[in-house]
Amino acid sequence: MISLLTLPFRILFGIVFGLLALPIALLAIPIALLFIPFMLLRLVFKAALALIVAPLVFMAVVVALGIAFVVLCLSLLVPLLPLAFIAFCVWAVIHVASRPSSLVRT
Repeated sequence: MISLLTLPFRILFGIVFGLLALPIALLAIPIALLFIPFMLLRLVFKAALALIVAPLVFMAVVVALGIAFVVLCLSLLVPLLPLAFIAFCVWAVIHVASRPSSLVRT
């Protein structure tokens, strides 16, 4: 609501200060034209750096995701190790206590 109330004043000040700044802007155009080659050179350097760095960042992200996946799997499986050990002990006792198979013929 306040922005609507102050809108005429903002328009008036914008026009007045825009007209006052117009000669300075017109004088600054030749100086700005001198900076265009440097800005283009900066763009070329940034593009070259991005083309070099982007694959490295992508590989780092892939490696980090792989490590995170392994850590996630280990964090889910480590609490199950005691149960796996008990199951192995039961299997070993049953395997040792069972009779040898009679498939071997002499």
